[in-house]
Amino acid sequence: METEYPVERLIELLDLERLDRDLFLGSPGPGKGRLFGGMVAAQSVMAAYRTVDEGDMHSLHAYFLRPGSHEAPIRFVVYRIRDGRTFTTRDVVAYQSGEAIFNVSCSFTRTEAGISSQEPAPEVPAPEGLPIWELVRPDPHWPLEEMKRWIAESPIEMVACDSGEPGTEVRERRVWTRVKSPLPGDPALHAAFLAYATDRGLVATAKYAHGISSMGWGASLDHAIWFHRPARFDDWLLFISRSPVAHAARALILGSIYRRDGTQVASVAQEGLIRQAPNP
Repeated sequence: METEYPVERLIELLDLERLDRDLFLGSPGPGKGRLFGGMVAAQSVMAAYRTVDEGDMHSLHAYFLRPGSHEAPIRFVVYRIRDGRTFTTRDVVAYQSGEAIFNVSCSFTRTEAGISSQEPAPEVPAPEGLPIWELVRPDPHWPLEEMKRWIAESPIEMVACDSGEPGTEVRERRVWTRVKSPLPGDPALHAAFLAYATDRGLVATAKYAHGISSMGWGASLDHAIWFHRPARFDDWLLFISRSPVAHAARALILGSIYRRDGTQVASVAQEGLIRQAPNP
């Protein structure tokens, strides 16, 4: 049960209390400091799904407006923008302590026959036996004991395809990621867990790509996911991310997510704010 507990805890946090037809209440869970953005994104996905009768989420476009905290519950207000024959649109705004901290526009669709193609998935080592990503990332993120506690408490695990040895040039981040224990079949949960996982480490990708040291401050500004196939998080997924451009303290990060068989299941984009520490 020890390895399952973090997954069960996140599932409980994603089980929002319904206050009204389009109004939900969620707990940020225990913790210190700034709330992980993937948490409020995942809860917003759940709120949107609970107002849709048919279809799977095929895209979301979100903005992180203010840092969330662990000190107060979060209110999720859903706006029913459109209910079409093929596409359904929902906007969700998350409020904490009277202020909007996050908003997202989610689009749902029914699966239909049509074009289907993709570029080949990159060749990488299989996930079995690879090192934990947080312990080999090129920049020291937190003190080792704090990092080990974060790894143990996280419902998601990541392993690195690359060594991350100091001095190694890192142009892209290549990691395998999975949920630590099986999820129920609810497609909303799978989409929410993927939203949670895709916010992990993208700002770090930009720091590596642009030669920025670990010193300084970073945060996600916005986040987008396109689900090319219905979201399923049943096994290891390969998450490749790179940052092709940065300017004015903002960096763009692009990501692709593949199954073991090379099928691309999602694409991700994020802009991160990165402020470097001044020289002593």
